[in-house]
Amino acid sequence: MSWLDVPVDHPFGPATLPYGVFSTAADPHPRVGVAIGHQIIDLPAAVRRLAPGLASAVAGPSLNALLAAGPAVWAEVRAQLTTWVTEEVYRDLLGGHLVAAGDAVMHLPFTVADYVDFYASEQHATNLGRILRPGQEPLTANWKHLPIGYHGRAGTVVVSGTDIVRPSGQRPLFGPSQRLDIEAELGFVVGVPSTLGQPVPLTSFDQHVFGVCLVNDWSARDIQAFEYVPLGPFLGKSFATSISPWIVPLAALDHARVAPPERTVPLQPYLDDEKTPSWGLDVHLEVRLNGHVISTPSFDTMYWTGAQMMAHLTVNGASLRTGDLYASGTISGGSPGSLIELSWNGQEPLLLPDGSARAFLEDGDEVVISATAPGAGGATIGLGEVRGRVVG
Repeated sequence: MSWLDVPVDHPFGPATLPYGVFSTAADPHPRVGVAIGHQIIDLPAAVRRLAPGLASAVAGPSLNALLAAGPAVWAEVRAQLTTWVTEEVYRDLLGGHLVAAGDAVMHLPFTVADYVDFYASEQHATNLGRILRPGQEPLTANWKHLPIGYHGRAGTVVVSGTDIVRPSGQRPLFGPSQRLDIEAELGFVVGVPSTLGQPVPLTSFDQHVFGVCLVNDWSARDIQAFEYVPLGPFLGKSFATSISPWIVPLAALDHARVAPPERTVPLQPYLDDEKTPSWGLDVHLEVRLNGHVISTPSFDTMYWTGAQMMAHLTVNGASLRTGDLYASGTISGGSPGSLIELSWNGQEPLLLPDGSARAFLEDGDEVVISATAPGAGGATIGLGEVRGRVVG
């Protein structure tokens, strides 16, 4: 129990301590904050008073300085925060630097350098194969040999709560997308950069990746279907990608680590994680459409881990940069994480409790994706939520 009276099983309890960027009406300057219960610690202010040696790592209007500071500083900041919120002696010292979460405006937590989206769920890839290539093998020949992905647009990554304007494109007639979809995903946020020309091994995952966030990679399926041959996703994906405002550090997920599914194809050495620490994650998501739960996918079934995705995207010598974001692709283990699967490409519209039906998204629809993971001693690790409303 925290002296802030935040129970251990609260999603933003002392075991989580996620980082974000916020402002208030009283102080409109964006700054780094840490969520604890229903409050936010003004981290730069608290650090100036309690740990001034860390001031440069938490300064500025984004998390980028902290991301770049590296694992030793990440561990030191987290250790200080844990002490502050659990030891009674800090009640008065920290109390003046707390802001009610309801009074805060959340901002994009870091400056996105590059954005890559993967296709790492065997269930999702199989479903899409059956929908789009009936009568053929659902998985492409390369799928179990390497994590398939594509480069997206960093400039269209937006923070949770940003309205999503329905995109237009050729489908093949030009006009607004009629098959606007969601993709419930987990995102990985890079902190420490790497050197161009030097691949990053699996074992260095936690030396470069700072933490995770929730991702909704909005998809215009009709635009995507017409354009994707031969080079893959482009305008059907590049119009908007929403992320949660809170970045949960990898250290908070230590007790959520699980072994990935058994691999049925021998892997190249740079992807072979049989003898390395497991980076499968026991993260459970919930997808709500207009307040109704429509899916509850789980990340623990993902065929490719975040460590393998990082190793693959750098194996050709591509470098990591502070603020890089890469996402898992749709998570469909246990329950589909996209409407194209839930409605089987519109053939079986999803019936909602209010009596309405959806094959794909309509204007005014709001999608909210949330997630939790297990922590030590019965703690709940919350990943917050990513929400967005479709506007015409």
